[in-house]
This record gives sequence, structure tokens and C-alpha cells, in this order.
Amino acid sequence: MTHLDIFDKQKRREIMQAIRSKDTKPEWIVRKCLHGHGFRYRLHDRKLPGRPDLVLKKYGAVVFIQGCFWHGHTPCRISKLPKSNRNFWEEKIKANRDRDQRNIFLLEKLGWKIWTIYECELRTATDRAQTLGRLLRFLYSRDKAEYKLTFEAPERYEMVAEELPDYGLPEE
Repeated sequence: MTHLDIFDKQKRREIMQAIRSKDTKPEWIVRKCLHGHGFRYRLHDRKLPGRPDLVLKKYGAVVFIQGCFWHGHTPCRISKLPKSNRNFWEEKIKANRDRDQRNIFLLEKLGWKIWTIYECELRTATDRAQTLGRLLRFLYSRDKAEYKLTFEAPERYEMVAEELPDYGLPEE
């Protein structure tokens, strides 16, 4: 049995194109919280790999706020793939995840601390409080935080040495 979309192809295309990549509701929730606690940040810094959503240079930290579907958040029901055009979506999400891994690897090599928040972690008031509380503790304890490298496959990124000089290091 094939799954029928309730919209025609043109309408579905318009809906998908209208999805924002910046200034999303999850981003605004995190930004408002950080600003309210006195943190100052830059948005989408083009000088850094992956253009992190928030760059807190003073703390040597970046924050990514990811959509569960677009970044393949595995334990989440929001990231469920559509039944139609499944191969396209599997490849698309895999490419996004690979790009995320590469950007995190590069940022870690540059000395940045990375924090990732998925949209499902901000859905309910309880989840929002827990997620933002963990983020605030992470930022307040930045000097004491032990940060384990997420990716331990440096041979996968042979071009890293040539790319790194183009990006700014956090201030000590």
C-alpha cells in the first residue's frame, strides 16, 4: 500500500520551503533564556564551521539548536521519516548528520565546547526547564567542565589541517 499525501506536489513543495532554518521558536526560547541570565552571544557566525546558532566567545562555547526531523534525532518520534520518497529522505538526513559530525569535529579541534539542543527537548515546560538548566550549568562551569571529544576518527577528516587556519579560535 502506498501512502498518499493530502497535498499535491506543488503544495507540499511550498510547505517544505516555508520551514525556517534560522530564528525558529526553539532558537528564540534558548536565546531569551540565555539573554535573561546575562549571557551575550553572536548568531550564526560565518567564520566558524557549521555556522553555530549561538556563539558565546567569552565562554569558548557554541550552541546548536537542531530540528529533530532534519538532523535525525534517533530516540525522538518527531524524526520519523515520511513513507513516501523514503530513499531521498534517508540520504538527506544522513548527509545532514554527516555534516553535523564534521562541523563538531572541526569546532572541537579549534578548542570550542559544543552544546546541542534538539527541539523535542524544549517541547514541554518540564523538558524546557531541565534542558535550559543543563545548558546554564554547562556555561557557568565552563572552566571545570570535562569535555570528551565526541568523534574519535581523525583519519576520516584528512583536510582538517588545511581548513583550520580559516576559523577563529576562542579567546583564552
